[in-house]
Amino acid sequence: MNSKTRILLLSCGSFNPITHMHLRLFELAKDFLQNTGRFQVVGGIMSPVNDAYKKKDLISAKHRCEMVDLALQANDWVKLDCWESDQESWTPTVKVLEYHQNILNSITNTNNIQISAAKKQKLDVENMNAVNNNEQVKDWDLTQPVHLMLLCGADLLESFNVPDLWDSADIAHIVGKFGLVVITRSGSNPQRFVYESDILSKFQNNIHIVTEWIPNEISSTNIRRALRRGNSVKYLIPDAVLRYIKEHDLYSSNNV
Repeated sequence: MNSKTRILLLSCGSFNPITHMHLRLFELAKDFLQNTGRFQVVGGIMSPVNDAYKKKDLISAKHRCEMVDLALQANDWVKLDCWESDQESWTPTVKVLEYHQNILNSITNTNNIQISAAKKQKLDVENMNAVNNNEQVKDWDLTQPVHLMLLCGADLLESFNVPDLWDSADIAHIVGKFGLVVITRSGSNPQRFVYESDILSKFQNNIHIVTEWIPNEISSTNIRRALRRGNSVKYLIPDAVLRYIKEHDLYSSNNV
């Protein structure tokens, strides 16, 4: 019997635009968690933030979701989910986590009921298609419990200390119930930040800090700056995303 905790990674962000580094975070997190021998990563979700987040230079969620979808075309385990961006207003990260965990729990319970019924009727369970129309999870094995975990960079972890940005109860709920996988960046010291925070240190066993030994400082901010100036960003973002940006004239000096 598999005693490993089954994990689905959720990354919330602007993806404005999505870069190779956003995709790389999932690979780093998956390797780290599975190498502990305690976890099995079964999938990942990229959840673009709602337009109401009002972040500087944030383009419409329609374009951001399209770009994420294009970037994930060749990815067999990470999926796009636009529930967060489709809401009428900005949704706190803790609510996004709760929504997706509830979906996972519901699908798992439904699949187990179906499999139990099939066994009683002596049907071929392995070849039975679960009655599940959710495109985001159809490729994942959800017949056993799956735990959602928030995937982020060190900058999000450090933002927990920005006054009035996060509710302390939300931080405790996110870290205490779901847990974090934090990918380090150059110049960051997440271990120290955890140590200096009473809330984070209380749940430090739920915070998994991953060191990126092959530094990659690609940022969406610098991508947008280069595009405004007419400079090349080829090899920094997926080719399909670059074609989409050019086709729709996104991030150019004409849109400033």
